[in-house]
Amino acid sequence: MLLRKNLKYTKNVKAQSVSAKSNTLYLIILVVVVLLFLISHSLNAQQLLKRSYTFDAAEPLSRLAGNLISDIVVQGDTLWFGTSHGLSMTFDGGETWQSYSRAQGIGRGGVSAVQANDEMIWVATVYDTLIEGEGSLPTGGGLSYSTDGGASWQWMKQPGVTPVYNITYDIAIQDSTVWIASFGGGLQKSDDMGLNWEVVPPDTFLFDPWGNLNHRVFAVISVGDTLWVGTAGGINKSTDKGETWENFAHRTGDANTISGNFIGAIGYQRLQGKTVIWAATRKAEGEDEVSAISKTENGGATWTTLLENEFCHYFAVNDNEVYTVSDNGLFKSIDGENFYNIAEIVDTFTGERAYTSEFYSVTVDNQKTLWIGTADGLAKSTDNGYTWSLFRAFKPTGQEGTPRTYAYPNPFSPLRHNQYDQDGFVRLQYNTKTTTTVTIKIYDFALDLVTTLVDGKERSMGDFSDVWNGKNEEGEMVANGVYFYSVEIDGDGTYWGKIMVLN
Repeated sequence: MLLRKNLKYTKNVKAQSVSAKSNTLYLIILVVVVLLFLISHSLNAQQLLKRSYTFDAAEPLSRLAGNLISDIVVQGDTLWFGTSHGLSMTFDGGETWQSYSRAQGIGRGGVSAVQANDEMIWVATVYDTLIEGEGSLPTGGGLSYSTDGGASWQWMKQPGVTPVYNITYDIAIQDSTVWIASFGGGLQKSDDMGLNWEVVPPDTFLFDPWGNLNHRVFAVISVGDTLWVGTAGGINKSTDKGETWENFAHRTGDANTISGNFIGAIGYQRLQGKTVIWAATRKAEGEDEVSAISKTENGGATWTTLLENEFCHYFAVNDNEVYTVSDNGLFKSIDGENFYNIAEIVDTFTGERAYTSEFYSVTVDNQKTLWIGTADGLAKSTDNGYTWSLFRAFKPTGQEGTPRTYAYPNPFSPLRHNQYDQDGFVRLQYNTKTTTTVTIKIYDFALDLVTTLVDGKERSMGDFSDVWNGKNEEGEMVANGVYFYSVEIDGDGTYWGKIMVLN
């Protein structure tokens, strides 16, 4: 891949020796030289502030990038997915994929925010960095944008004094202005595609994210000319592009205010000629604050509390339908008042399950297809959740140097990984070359049988996975150590793998 630094350095202005015939002529020449130097220095300084790089796209991966789906954005017929290992897109409903990572111009780490309009897409990333004496700290991986559908990317460092504790959690595009919501960096805007960033506190106070909770920003959306900003100090509204603000905060004893001042997400709905604002509200510092959904139908004058004791991560709407997701699954309402819960997702066609109830993102695309981003893959339903297709990120087995079977995550902790219904799960990935039957067995280090996972299970041709919960035939948790497994494929052979169990 060819990497080109996009820093434009101007030539130094050098004064030429001049035989001045008069002091006036000398002063005129000196002033001109100084002005030219200042102009050149100013342009150079702006470019240095940008610290950006243009990436000619290396060949993107042709599969989903990661299994934790943090963000979903619809851009016409294209869907963009922020994952734990990069950005993925599909334009045919998941039949084919393209995924972008650092090699193609996305920042380091997992995707923390995505936003798009008809002309461009913006992406923010986050990673952990090791600081001496402090340990591992979350760090902003910068911002990238593309104006050609992902064919090339422009990357810039994380805006702010330091990227440590400065993570962009949300992005909004309002006309030609890009807004970012960052913890540590606050609310910032750029009117020149990221060349310069301006901190815009959503109040009248000097910027102080450590002392002012309203300067710690987690959500931002643009609804026409109105900007809605969620912080650790409430919800803020501006109708003049950040010049003036109105704050909505929880008030003790007032049922018409938001339920809590920590705002994790904001969504909006246009219904019967009015705009409904939905907010994921959570306890900040007030003792009587609670996690819930807060909504307003009158621009913030009054708020209604719904789904009390549920901390939601995301909102999506489809006409009168409202969707939200939390650590307890998907919630749907058709009347804006009552919600019902979908806590599990099972692929209708393969039987594979999403081994988590932690759902992080949701959207309804232009074809009325429902998409759910979970901690264990991406789910799709074309019939309002009655049937599901599950997409997961994995390396195909038996291709490009990969073995016929492997286990992941590995090492595996039954107490931490893929938690579902009080169990943890490790996946055993394998492939079959024809329609056949499969038997999978787990053995300890002495090759004594621990359990039989599947016995004569029918499989068609393709890549599949089965799961083990780290328990033996008696339902007891196995001890830490090395375990082996065999995948017996009728008419093909027996293939072996190894699992390190580590709690």
